Amino acid sequence: MNTEFSMIPPAKPIIGQEERDAVDRVLASGMVAQGPEVEAFEQEFSGALAGGREVVAVNSGTSGQHLGMLALGLSSGDEVIVPSFTFAATANTVAVSGGTPVFVDVDPETFTLDPAMIDAAVTERTVGIQPVHLYGHPAAMDEIMAIAAKHDLWVFEDAAQAHGATWQGSQVGTFGQAGMFSLYPTKNMTSGEGGMVSCGTAETARQVRLLRNQGMEKQYANEVAGYNNRMTDIHAAIGRVQLGKLAGWTETRRENAAFFDAHLRGVVTPVVRDGAQHVYHQYTIRIEGASAQERDAFATALREEHRVGCGVYYPTPVHRLETFRTEVDLPVTEQLAREVLSLPVHPSITDQDRERIVAAVNTVAKAGA
Repeated sequence: MNTEFSMIPPAKPIIGQEERDAVDRVLASGMVAQGPEVEAFEQEFSGALAGGREVVAVNSGTSGQHLGMLALGLSSGDEVIVPSFTFAATANTVAVSGGTPVFVDVDPETFTLDPAMIDAAVTERTVGIQPVHLYGHPAAMDEIMAIAAKHDLWVFEDAAQAHGATWQGSQVGTFGQAGMFSLYPTKNMTSGEGGMVSCGTAETARQVRLLRNQGMEKQYANEVAGYNNRMTDIHAAIGRVQLGKLAGWTETRRENAAFFDAHLRGVVTPVVRDGAQHVYHQYTIRIEGASAQERDAFATALREEHRVGCGVYYPTPVHRLETFRTEVDLPVTEQLAREVLSLPVHPSITDQDRERIVAAVNTVAKAGA
């Protein structure tokens, strides 16, 4: 193992004095549960990242998906079309909301839901489509929305990794009837933990608000059976500070990605489609033609020989997990699960780190050629 250099982490939350000061301000106020900070965060997030749509803050991205689907009317027996090449929460939230996820394949270049695969998956029980803007690259939302309109389906965007990404000039999370953004610590911005639901109508927003707060808009006037999925003012205060830094961080991510695009050799670098603005939550390369074992050996060499952190997102397609195991032919998904490897692209990496990452990848790729 090379110990000459410290490990470059694959992800690194950036928490500074401004975030600490914001938390102290809330603690000093005595109002730490959902309150004015949450309301302000919702308004600011709406203006910056959701095209002015009404957004509802919740305690996690997964909660946002769950409540959003319930607000859209998902119920037992309903089917929702989803990619299998994603984090399990995409399908989990369909299942825990009473529905059945129906898995389709993804585009081999953008890793997002392939519109050409959707039509054949629609049945009389299909009610919705959940595209994922994976790694920060937007899905082909114009095509997906056209298919949804053709079949009278709702669309719920999983924008957990795509804060600020755009497709054909419009922000992700603003195309469908609802969208979800995660605020987990490793995301492009964080509130410590949390999520935002972007809502296409006032009624959808009202339903999400009811569901997050035990079914109440007014205290003790419960209208539906709800949950406690509220965001605290402490988390909202952190998120407000982070939101103000996001644009600069995103530009740094793009600069880092452009450097890798220009200098990496022997691997397949990410594609950015015409009309897309990628925000590089992950910079995901492919070890073309590799088996899972060969990709894993590549990752091990980066970590142990070159001290470059990296991650595999995601090694097991969701339709292969025990919770959803089903026999469906998704050749692109299976290939990507064998080949993908994500490199550090976060704003904390230095120019020296970028050089080290490039040198490490090119060395390992050449050794395996």
